[in-house]
Amino acid sequence: MKYPYSRITVKIGSNVLARKDGTLDVTRMSALVDQVAELHKAGIEVVLVSSGAVASGRSEIKVSRKLDSVDQRQLYSAVGQAKLINRYYELFREHGIAVGQVLTTKESFGTRRHYLNQRHCMEVMLANGVIPIVNENDTISVTELMFTDNDELSGLVASMLDAQALIILSNIDGIYNGSPSEPGTSVIREVEQGKDLSDYIQTEKSGFGRGGMLTKTTIARKVADEGITVIIANGKRDNILIDLLEHPADTVCTRFVPAPEAVSSVKKWIAHSEGFAKGELHLNAQAVKAVKGKKAVSILPVGVTRIEGDFEKDDIVRIMDAEGNQIGVGRIGVSSEEARKMLGEHGQRPLVHYDYLYLD
Repeated sequence: MKYPYSRITVKIGSNVLARKDGTLDVTRMSALVDQVAELHKAGIEVVLVSSGAVASGRSEIKVSRKLDSVDQRQLYSAVGQAKLINRYYELFREHGIAVGQVLTTKESFGTRRHYLNQRHCMEVMLANGVIPIVNENDTISVTELMFTDNDELSGLVASMLDAQALIILSNIDGIYNGSPSEPGTSVIREVEQGKDLSDYIQTEKSGFGRGGMLTKTTIARKVADEGITVIIANGKRDNILIDLLEHPADTVCTRFVPAPEAVSSVKKWIAHSEGFAKGELHLNAQAVKAVKGKKAVSILPVGVTRIEGDFEKDDIVRIMDAEGNQIGVGRIGVSSEEARKMLGEHGQRPLVHYDYLYLD
């Protein structure tokens, strides 16, 4: 069987790996490993982004006193991550496949150097036939520095490694055109570029995960805009991964159509880096019009009316319009001190070059 992709990222959500009581569903985990192993042996490079550490730890420890949510997450994930990766190790070993653990934090994507270090690590693993299993390091992540959930992390990983597809496995079949509990609703099978889904999205968060369908669609759209196919499907369905690749027309899911042209590696990083922004550039109306035009233009000091925050050269900054709305993010070419000296002047070099500018 010839598959349409040579490298994919598969995100396995908490609700796929957790039973109703919150403990780890080893049977489901084993079935998914069998499918990943089959794809691996067919020559597809697979990167797993797996939730389940907290569910894995919950069944190991009986807490003697009441803990707040952060303490619980840190405790369960510290114990559960070891158990989770060991379970993956044993299951993949039955197929003769080696796996490696990659624990990361949001801060690890915040600088280009750390970003490239992570990418190099996973590229070396893939080149040597090792399946990277990626998860957020919940033991050291605190609320304001956490990913929204592993959907956001999987989008970053797929983008970073130039995957051709990102498959997000949840406990529902995809995005519905209404409430899934109401009769007559169905799964939206394909989402074209620019299609508005806001009327269809339920805002409730998933049972054991931190995110919901709104997070998934936001991430899916951003990743698809970078030229990567994104599929949201039900990880509790038997043989789902194989069916998605071998029988895409017959397998229920929501597929986000990718942009026809992929964007550069550095632009991919910038596209996902809003959460790491160190400051803001506020543009006048004329500069906003130029930046949003069809021709690629850089942000020049003459079009900037105000600078917020303190930043160094190569930090990420938000790009704001005259009304204070964010229109994009970019990598700044000078420090905040230098930028303020150049503010409003003609004939100066760009503050943000168009190669390092991503518009929302």
